[in-house]
Amino acid sequence: MERIDIHPTHKHGDFKLRVGRPMPFGASLVPGGVNFSVFSSYATSCTLVLFKRHAKEPIAEIPFPDEFRIGNVFTMTVFEIDYENIEYGYRMDGPFNPQEGHYFDKNKILLDPYAKIIGGRDVWGVTPDWNDIYQHRSRISFDDFDWENDRPLEIPPEDQVIYEMHVRSFTRHPSSGVKHPGTFAAIREKISYFKELGVNAIELMPIYEFDEFEHSRPSPITGELLVNYWGYSTVGFFAPKAGYAATGKLGMQVDEVKALVKELHKNGLEVILDVVFNHTAEGDQRGPTISFRGLDNKTYYMLTPEGYYFNFSGCGNTLNCNNPIVRNIVLDCLRYWASEYHIDGFRFDLAAILGRDAWGYPLSNPPLLETLAFDPILAKCKLIAEAWDAGGLYQVGSFPAYGRWAEWNGKYRDNIRKFLKGDGTVGDAAQCLQGSPNLYAHQGRGPATSINFITAHDGFTLADMVSYNDKHNEANGENNNDGCNDNDSWNCGAEGWTDDSGINALRSRQMRNAIAMLMVSQGVPMILMGDEVGRSQNGNNNTYCHDNELNWLDWDLLKTNASLFRFVKNSIAFRNAHPVLRNKYHFQNRDYVGSGYADITWHGTQAWNADWSPSCRTIAFMLCGQHAKAGSVEDNYIYVAINMHWEAQWFEIPGLPEQLRWHISTNTGCASPEDIWEPGTEPKLENQHGILLGDRSIVILVGK
Repeated sequence: MERIDIHPTHKHGDFKLRVGRPMPFGASLVPGGVNFSVFSSYATSCTLVLFKRHAKEPIAEIPFPDEFRIGNVFTMTVFEIDYENIEYGYRMDGPFNPQEGHYFDKNKILLDPYAKIIGGRDVWGVTPDWNDIYQHRSRISFDDFDWENDRPLEIPPEDQVIYEMHVRSFTRHPSSGVKHPGTFAAIREKISYFKELGVNAIELMPIYEFDEFEHSRPSPITGELLVNYWGYSTVGFFAPKAGYAATGKLGMQVDEVKALVKELHKNGLEVILDVVFNHTAEGDQRGPTISFRGLDNKTYYMLTPEGYYFNFSGCGNTLNCNNPIVRNIVLDCLRYWASEYHIDGFRFDLAAILGRDAWGYPLSNPPLLETLAFDPILAKCKLIAEAWDAGGLYQVGSFPAYGRWAEWNGKYRDNIRKFLKGDGTVGDAAQCLQGSPNLYAHQGRGPATSINFITAHDGFTLADMVSYNDKHNEANGENNNDGCNDNDSWNCGAEGWTDDSGINALRSRQMRNAIAMLMVSQGVPMILMGDEVGRSQNGNNNTYCHDNELNWLDWDLLKTNASLFRFVKNSIAFRNAHPVLRNKYHFQNRDYVGSGYADITWHGTQAWNADWSPSCRTIAFMLCGQHAKAGSVEDNYIYVAINMHWEAQWFEIPGLPEQLRWHISTNTGCASPEDIWEPGTEPKLENQHGILLGDRSIVILVGK
């Protein structure tokens, strides 16, 4: 029997039409044609605009007949069109009254917010034709990728080690030696690097389509073009960044991303996407009309009573995330990436915004966050919140979690940095080392709630954190006013690079101290791309606009700083070798397996006698391996002594069960290669009762 829905009922010129299906939104292949569906609650009419790919002028403009509108959805099937070679957009007519929140302008051609491929910026950095009447062009995607048997890895969160990175920066430097620098394809060539380092998840800074030319301008210092490099300004939520694809000019970016994910999975690496739902690239009322503003401004954005844009993002506008329409597009987007791209998790930029109502007030039970937490398709995806926003809402420890959300733990970063430089307290540091139970345990949230990090893309790199007291952002052209001022950094005696061997030795030790604390902390460690080889941004703590060596990873650092790389690699290997460092549940501070030792015990320079006074700079702890993963597996005993005092300190070591002996894994006070040993090769400690820690040093022992 022949399907009746493949028969056109209307014609427009040579185009044959039929009323479409309202769901799913976007452009979908259907028998005989393409189904177009777009929402607008306030538009009075809608026209589908069709282009041949790259053409300056449209080949057709097809108004949606009145009878093709179902509720607030314009939907139409167009038969017999060459879907592989067309681009499409919409013209919306309706009121233009900014005070009422309306920006309809039928002279503008609008990007489909559900576009799966977006043209217009196909090759990174190629100057656009600014006279083009349609800058960001919707294209139609079709699914013909062979995933074979791939599926998300579902690594337990507590077992993850995350590597935060930027797609272009990772391989754009000439030293990377890859075939297509700065692309998704190039990352595939570097998978062996991740495996050697030991991380098992990469977190990609935004890969949704964005416009690198947004707010582009010449540098007042060098004349070089400053661009929207990091990409935290989304043009389209469903489309991968064409300019990151070696095949972007061919429109093959979808397959290139999928091939990357598949290959990463094959090698035991998860993929987490940094997603930006707090604002869009349209900015405030002075910004371009790309999509949402022209489709239904009043629905998609938070607006003041006067029609201005609330700016909780710090980027001009704020997406109205808890409006049901906007909630659905966020949900549809994440489901799409999870199911079609096999993405393992999402990190939500300025996620506190996702919990605000239309007027900007924090909701006690935000519908969007609850929906994402309980969505069946996202059920195994990691959900990670950057639990603050630019409007002053700071929710680290109080983000609405529904038993699912993890958090970038900004308090971990701040407290560990302070302790590292000698300012913090042992009490705060001890909480961080345990997975921040003071923030999460009372809510029933486990240690893996805490994404532990000391550095991230925002702020200093690790090398800069120990080399600069103050930011040096002059190259950004904003008179050094941008970027954070509260860095909790310490230059160790000289601002910036120095030939002083003593200062450089201290910096080297401090970097190792930071990595050591990160890797013995309960929770999920995250390291920033390049920290493992001492990458510097020359004191710039906000390199969002630089497509140059300030951001690019110099692979020659692998040789220059080989000993640091070795230290980081072995620190990760140590963590991976010891399940007692990767507990699902918080410590109980008692012996519940009958080993004779509590799961965690605290010590100072005297065994069993920690000094919790505010001025103390020394702390130690011992983990009982028989309590690893709540006693479900057996591990070695681990002892960690931390001396952040400026003088050497003698630490008395707690005794082990009779048959066991302490072996030394790490001593940041020693020169390489004796600063760290590969797991399994640790030498026995000569004095089983005590050890001298050098100034600002950490020792890690294994009892076996």
